Amino acid sequence: MALRKSALKNDLNDMKKIWRDPMLLITIVFVLISLAVFILYPLFSVLKVSFIKGSSFTLNAYWETLKNIEFQKTLKNTLVLGAVVGGLSTIIGFVFAYADSYIRSHFKRLFKVVSILPIISPPFVLALSAIMLFGQYGLITRRLLGITDYNIYGFKGLVIVQTMTFFPVAYLLLTGLLKRIDPSLEEAARNMGASRWKTFKTVTLPLMAPGLANAFLLTFIETVADFSNPMVIGGNFSTLATQIYLQAIGNYDMQGGAAVAVILLSISILLFVLEKYWIEKKSYITVTGKASRERDLITEKHIVWPIDIACLLITVFVLAFYALIPLGGLFKVMGVDYSLTLNHFKYVFSLGTKALKDTTYLAAIATPITGIYGMIIAFLIVRKKFFGKGFIEFTSLLAMAVPGTVIGIGYVTAYNTKPLVLTGTATIIILSFVMRSVPVGVRSGVASLQQIDPAIEEAAADLGANTTKVFTSVTLPLIKSAFFSGLVYTFVRSMTAVSAVIFLVSAKYNLLTVQILSQVDNGRFGVASAFSTILIIIVYIAISILYFGLSKMGVSREEM
Repeated sequence: MALRKSALKNDLNDMKKIWRDPMLLITIVFVLISLAVFILYPLFSVLKVSFIKGSSFTLNAYWETLKNIEFQKTLKNTLVLGAVVGGLSTIIGFVFAYADSYIRSHFKRLFKVVSILPIISPPFVLALSAIMLFGQYGLITRRLLGITDYNIYGFKGLVIVQTMTFFPVAYLLLTGLLKRIDPSLEEAARNMGASRWKTFKTVTLPLMAPGLANAFLLTFIETVADFSNPMVIGGNFSTLATQIYLQAIGNYDMQGGAAVAVILLSISILLFVLEKYWIEKKSYITVTGKASRERDLITEKHIVWPIDIACLLITVFVLAFYALIPLGGLFKVMGVDYSLTLNHFKYVFSLGTKALKDTTYLAAIATPITGIYGMIIAFLIVRKKFFGKGFIEFTSLLAMAVPGTVIGIGYVTAYNTKPLVLTGTATIIILSFVMRSVPVGVRSGVASLQQIDPAIEEAAADLGANTTKVFTSVTLPLIKSAFFSGLVYTFVRSMTAVSAVIFLVSAKYNLLTVQILSQVDNGRFGVASAFSTILIIIVYIAISILYFGLSKMGVSREEM
């Protein structure tokens, strides 16, 4: 009882401090309202549409969906695909991470290139390349091998494409964890006579078990939420993400689409909660602590070369897929006429400039908004105590777990009627960009702030600075690396987004990724390749300019 009274008294004191700082109070209220309106309300709208028909409550949409044989097959497809791709991505990502962190690899820079490519390219370019390489008229299957009946569409094509797309996610996560393992633990096992394999099996692997589980869940979530790859190369192998779109837009059955969306959302949130509140907590102190000294990299050839060769083969395979994108834009008719032409690029620059301008313009607006908004939320979570803090933390990260198709259908149903009519405007697209990207900014901001002694900010406050002044003059400069990494991520993700915005584009505002998907759907692979090439170039130029500007400000790439 005494502890509860003491906690209540502390809460009241914290709230009094906030009341004395009007700008802080306004900021907290603004963040609470914006998260409720632009994240929770669209999700509530999807729920409402799935349960309400006319003016009456009904479960018919769920009943019809769940008893549908095709839906049951689609649900099974989605879970099996997620498990297979999640497992393969985690294994390949771990091998790459081990090569980067533990062995004196000969191709480290090349391996890092592979980890960047899926981030700066549209999510479905590998699916496009797979069709051009291994499709019925594929460069390899028909041109080189003379095979005419090979079918890349379906489960096997999706596994190949999604594994190549998502294993870099596991690689980047596991590299950080491996580098934080204290090498003295493994050296102790070696000094007691354990072989490299015995040390790896009994020391390294058990320490990495939570990290591997985390990587699996993250790639599983990415896979089940992926819309574009199944849309391009899925064929008859349907997934929940594509079924939402086909049900809502193709069959004009918004209630049925919303019911499927709620089921997919439930799976994603369950996995998100599992990953955040269980797996992340199950980490060993040796993994999270700073290593006592640098690790002596493995140099034995019988270990280095097999790992290097395995990683190199995968790298070459992935790079071949990406190399075909610009080439596909130069061939006259992919699979039929391989004579070189610039007609596809001329078409893009004559009729596709509006999509180019719209995408770049909207992404450029969303980028600084997301960066500042994410850092404000991170600051409130780490540095302030107030009622509603837990709500802000969970809701701001929730968008990471919500599949893009669910966000898209939620925004359409939520903002198509009063009081907030946004359908068909630039605002609704910008808001989707912001809310989809803000979780990464929040996470990086929280991680940076937790490493900074709050006494620095307290000193500024003691000298008379209010919360706004402390944030802009002290906090933001200290976490500038996290802030700018959030900017880079937001711009890239906004330029390459497709699953949410495919519901939101209109005649007034069109986006490159939607245009590319449309060209693929019409079988115009040359034009789709030209669009994809230009999109990748724009993103690369923008990132290079940003990095150049940051280098002049004293922020290195390593810090980001």
